[in-house]
Amino acid sequence: MVSLIRLLWSSCKVFLAFACCTLLFYYGLLWLNGQYQDFHRYDEPEGRAVKVFQAYSDEEDGFDWIERLQLFYEIGE
Repeated sequence: MVSLIRLLWSSCKVFLAFACCTLLFYYGLLWLNGQYQDFHRYDEPEGRAVKVFQAYSDEEDGFDWIERLQLFYEIGE
């Protein structure tokens, strides 16, 4: 009978340790999420930043989609 009580007490300690570690991990992830939620990655850059992408209009330069496809196959990108 005593060994059964010790086994149950040991099982309870393991379960409590697992539950505490799980809660600690969960709340740690919630804290990290809160820290990065207000971080805006797509804000306008400050300083001497240069725009590296420009929208391309087909009507302005007379560059149609067939020429663009041929260029794609020639360059290989």
